[in-house]
Amino acid sequence: MFYSDGKLQYPVRVETPNPIFARALQQAIGGVEGEIRVMMQYMFQAWGSRGPKKYRDMILNTATEEIGHVEMLATAVALNLEGAPLSMQEDVANDGVAGAVLGGMNLRHILSTGLAATPENCNGVPFNASHVYASGNIAADMYANVAAEATGRALAVRLYGMTNDPGMKDMLSFLIARDTMHQQQWLAVIEELGGQTEQLPIPNSFPQEQEARKFSYAYFGHRTDKQVPMGRWAEGQSLDGKGKFEPMISEPLGQEPVLAPPRPDGGAQVEQVKGGKATPSAANDPAAGSSPNVA
Repeated sequence: MFYSDGKLQYPVRVETPNPIFARALQQAIGGVEGEIRVMMQYMFQAWGSRGPKKYRDMILNTATEEIGHVEMLATAVALNLEGAPLSMQEDVANDGVAGAVLGGMNLRHILSTGLAATPENCNGVPFNASHVYASGNIAADMYANVAAEATGRALAVRLYGMTNDPGMKDMLSFLIARDTMHQQQWLAVIEELGGQTEQLPIPNSFPQEQEARKFSYAYFGHRTDKQVPMGRWAEGQSLDGKGKFEPMISEPLGQEPVLAPPRPDGGAQVEQVKGGKATPSAANDPAAGSSPNVA
């Protein structure tokens, strides 16, 4: 159950409304780096959490905070839209500045919401859950969360640089700070669980003896000149302490794939079914699919 007291988590103020910046803020709401994404990601991670209850409680607590961030950004969008032109009437058509503003706006802010935010990105693409990761593996989810907060912080930093409005910079500085904390928070879970050494590889419940260990820490080189890009990833102790990195030229280890001929009733051509050039009699042969595949 969720409750609201009607107040924002942090002050949101706009001194100079900017409808184009309102459109940019939509990316922080419904973009793949945005707050709806992490809100849903943390919600579903928490709701499906198994194991120590404290992790479920911690994740759900942060998910609830992210609801507040969506609320802040939606408020910021609405405030930036105040005073925006509402039509292509003569006053707009004769005013180059107003016309440019209207041309750069997300027109759904006018047509669909009456100057309010939408659950979509800055290009008007509705949010979907394709980037919501909730695997049921606590370590995997924590790494996914670090990546989500990192890209979200990068977005907030870019938005900070796009505006000169003191109120918007203040709000974004708060969101940037929270992204900093959340990155640290998820990494702290990894540390509490035993750190990288204990948690990697993920899932650590699968016996590594059952892996093809020759390839567990090999960095494959796929260049035609047989050169392998070298770095920390290709030499020295692995980060989990359970092997050593080594460079390896990638070579084909399997065979050329050969598939069975198509079924006679599968909609293929007779020539495919027979594996060779068809004859009129073969085309009418109900047993055509029994011929072997001929290269």
